[in-house]
Amino acid sequence: MEKPWKCVDCGKGYMCPSRLEIHRRSHTGERPFSCCVCGKGFTQSSELRTHQLVHTGERPFSCCVCGKGFTQSSELRTHQLVHTGERPFSCCVCGKGFTQSSELRTHQLVHTGERPFTCSQCGKRFTQLPSLQTHQRVHTGEKPFTCCVCGKRFSQLSNQQRHQRVHTGDRLFTCPKCEKIGQHLLNNPECANSYTHNQLKIISRVHNTAQL
Repeated sequence: MEKPWKCVDCGKGYMCPSRLEIHRRSHTGERPFSCCVCGKGFTQSSELRTHQLVHTGERPFSCCVCGKGFTQSSELRTHQLVHTGERPFSCCVCGKGFTQSSELRTHQLVHTGERPFTCSQCGKRFTQLPSLQTHQRVHTGEKPFTCCVCGKRFSQLSNQQRHQRVHTGDRLFTCPKCEKIGQHLLNNPECANSYTHNQLKIISRVHNTAQL
């Protein structure tokens, strides 16, 4: 069946222009549908509706084995592979198996070296759309993630979550030897040896945020 509407970037064809328009957003990074609660953007209104279940807490699809709930039926089907051990999508180059076809497609870029998502501002290329979208905030200055306690804004969710430990008193980085936290781990080599270099970098960032 002919698909007359072609993407100028990758050549993929579609039966109608509306589907092509949605696909084009994977190249441009455009996300016209935004959540009124957290500001996260989506390419389709259906994705936004599904996302909003995160805020309502509703999980209408439940696993019959363990009872875990999900917002989407597709997430439930993927989860059930945990119980079966099935990995139906295999890389033809290295044989590595995946539970989702999207994971396989992303993995295959490791072998091809392809980086299909390009920043329109600086030309930097990425293997995944979310990585491009995060990078673009460097240019736009957008900070969509807000601390619910003090209102401080962040460009990445992980930074916002890390910051909120300042308010919650989360003792994630407690020294296992003497139970002190924060700056102590940075100044005491014996205790710091309990953590990796990357973990210590995170501890440093948390401590510096706490001093602001």
